[in-house]
Amino acid sequence: MIRHCVFLKFKPQITDTEKQELYGELEALGEILPGILKFDAKANSSPEIGMDKGFSDGFIIDFDTAKSRDIYLDAPEHKAVGAKLVAASQGGADGILVYDMEIG
Repeated sequence: MIRHCVFLKFKPQITDTEKQELYGELEALGEILPGILKFDAKANSSPEIGMDKGFSDGFIIDFDTAKSRDIYLDAPEHKAVGAKLVAASQGGADGILVYDMEIG
């Protein structure tokens, strides 16, 4: 299994409603792309002050295989919502941190 972790520094003007709309678009990809096992998005809740380096929000997608993750990455639907995330993030792509790990 691949755990795809994405951490975000949203622009201050991005509302919670706008964040939820973006997360909804990402979650909907599970209905059209193979191998997506789970999606979860939340704001950071760590008590470790400053350790988030400004990444206040994030989401995790679990994929059954690396191949499924790669299909997701190349999908036009992912690229479209990804462009919206870049536009909503401070510094564009610099406001996004992606970290994938193999589980199991």
